[in-house]
Amino acid sequence: MARDQKRKKKRFKWWKIPIVILLVILIAAGGYVAYLLLSYNRIEDNQVLDVYHEAQIKEVQTGTEYTAVTANLGFGAYTPDYTFFMDGGTQSWAASKESVAACIDGSADLIKEQNPDVVFFQEIDDDSTRSYHVDQRQMLNDSFKGYDSVFARNFHSAFLAVPPLQPHGFANSGIFTLADFELTESVRRSLPISESFSKFFDLDRCYSVSRAKTDNGKELVLINLHLSAYGTDGDLQSQQMTMLFNEMKEEYDKGNYVIAAGDFNHDFTVDSKDVFNESYSEEYSWAAAFPDELIPEGISKVTDYASGMVTPSCRNCDVPYSDECFTVIVDGFMVSDNITPTYMNIIDNGFLYSDHNPVVMKFQLN
Repeated sequence: MARDQKRKKKRFKWWKIPIVILLVILIAAGGYVAYLLLSYNRIEDNQVLDVYHEAQIKEVQTGTEYTAVTANLGFGAYTPDYTFFMDGGTQSWAASKESVAACIDGSADLIKEQNPDVVFFQEIDDDSTRSYHVDQRQMLNDSFKGYDSVFARNFHSAFLAVPPLQPHGFANSGIFTLADFELTESVRRSLPISESFSKFFDLDRCYSVSRAKTDNGKELVLINLHLSAYGTDGDLQSQQMTMLFNEMKEEYDKGNYVIAAGDFNHDFTVDSKDVFNESYSEEYSWAAAFPDELIPEGISKVTDYASGMVTPSCRNCDVPYSDECFTVIVDGFMVSDNITPTYMNIIDNGFLYSDHNPVVMKFQLN
């Protein structure tokens, strides 16, 4: 009798184990979802940004040629062999802390060769798991001595537990604007974003609006942007574009000079996907054609590339970089009609330090 009771007890224990495991998994999953929901918050719109002052020039001169560069640095992770899990690749962190520093320094040196007066940076980490907590903002400030700078936060995620073998972790990133003339003020504008679950994995999208005085009493308005790509639909992207264009038109109507630059996450020329790729599958539809029909009067894209359309600005990171990779132009400049672009080109760096090539524009204020 005692022996039978022991056998029953033993069978009961084995039967409970998978149930306990399932309950633990469900509790952990529920707890993580609750953590994401409770920790999520959007940064307020119209946030006044701190400007770090080092520039000695007080006013921008009309009739003088200036140089601007826009570059998405990909949080210092994207060496040519890097593949990103959200693009269909496998990696979520940079290869190493040393690799992050080498990519940021390499990009800074490449851009300094252009002797820029203005630089628009995107995907600059200052304290993220994926980039080994390297303060890239400080690195760039050290590289560009004598420039005013302003940083706008557009990624401040909770701990992202995907992919499971190397969780993306905490991310703190932003867009970073530098100018060798004084920036009098700057504000962060929050863009419309998805309200679905994808908002936990997308950025807290925004653009920054920085101002400089000109010698004719007007202002040069510099808009640094990084628009949505992942987990968005055409309607949301149109909302973001409309908000951006309305702000540009409002400033232009005041008589100010306006430059918007950055990562538009659209096929900037409308047809660059076809130019750079003999064929591509539906999975690359994230680079939708730029909505030229939304551009207001007085604002235009700058697409007169000095070398012709021969260099893409971005590669998809589902596979290591090669001539077979899907490439497209998503980075660029838009200007008000009172600015004359005198030169435009994409710097062919072979995606050595980032999944984006820098774009350079020379211009004059009329």
